[in-house]
Amino acid sequence: MVGIGADGWSGLSEQARALVLAADVVLGAPRQLGYLPAEVVGVPWPSPLLPGLDALIAEHEGQRICVLASGDPFLSGVGTTLVAHGYEVEALPAVSSVTLARARLGWSAEETEVVTLVGRSSARVARVLAPGRRVLVLGADAAALRSLLTIRGFGESELFALEDLGGPGERISDGWSGEPGPLTVFALTCAGPALPLIGIPDDVYSHDGQLTKRDLRVSALARLAPSPGELLWDVGAGAGSVGIEWSRLHGLNRAIAVERDPARAERIGRNALDLGVPELEVVTGDAPDALSALPPPDAVFIGGGVTAPGVLDACLATGARLVAHGVTLEAEQVLARAYAQHGGELVRIGVERAGTLGGFTGWTPARVVTQWSSR
Repeated sequence: MVGIGADGWSGLSEQARALVLAADVVLGAPRQLGYLPAEVVGVPWPSPLLPGLDALIAEHEGQRICVLASGDPFLSGVGTTLVAHGYEVEALPAVSSVTLARARLGWSAEETEVVTLVGRSSARVARVLAPGRRVLVLGADAAALRSLLTIRGFGESELFALEDLGGPGERISDGWSGEPGPLTVFALTCAGPALPLIGIPDDVYSHDGQLTKRDLRVSALARLAPSPGELLWDVGAGAGSVGIEWSRLHGLNRAIAVERDPARAERIGRNALDLGVPELEVVTGDAPDALSALPPPDAVFIGGGVTAPGVLDACLATGARLVAHGVTLEAEQVLARAYAQHGGELVRIGVERAGTLGGFTGWTPARVVTQWSSR
């Protein structure tokens, strides 16, 4: 696998050129194949790639195959895809567009967030928006990115379009105007409202009252103890707030929200999109039946339905970290029995908020929630 940049054949090292010329067939995007000498046998990737990938490689079994990749094959590139499909590859990377963009801007790797939108929703950018943050966006549709930034209150951000980096047509322009070409990296210096990764204000969520409120949500997430790359089941998800904030904590985190009510399930999807985690999966159905086909979780949150027969048992059977909430006497009894049988931690959480009481200030209590957690 040979990384190739916008400078084409002339930008390849002697070693890279030798690998290409020695191959029986070279696989790549049409643009990349166009850089090669006429004597090279080039075959373009199928479109879409994944359904036809295995068949294409099988067609050339026994031949020396060289794959062309954009810059660094393992920076959201075809190298990642091939390895995920079980292929062994030997990679010779080139300088990536991200490295070139940071070099042009003088941005360090440590202070730069990178978001890849190739084949993905532009909503993913919303997760990383924060005042002063520096973000490189790959594969973005210019109009969709501008619209998202404006809607999210980041319309005053500095935005540059870096086109054809390393190639003969390289240029840097205002990212808020014009129609940049396909080989464009957008560089964003964020200016807009702060939104925490967790503990998001309740009124940011669209909900019908079925929402794990902020103070309870933060407590649940602390006990769920998310680590990068882990999967959460959010059972009886309501507005999806716990699964959404689990996902926001790290780009590799995954969550599946299980909700029986179709209107709420649809609302969870909208909330996830608005808060930058469009990959959050929503399953509409009743637990425990809806849980049987799900991949095994690392953690489970039961926000609703803990009294439904079989729900708690099905979640315990996964062996995952578990946090369950209950607001009724019946739910509290279920959680008390679970605590007696399995140990863990059983707490009651009461939240009171100060507010106007006549000419004075008084406390208004919310419903007390019983929380059981088990590791």
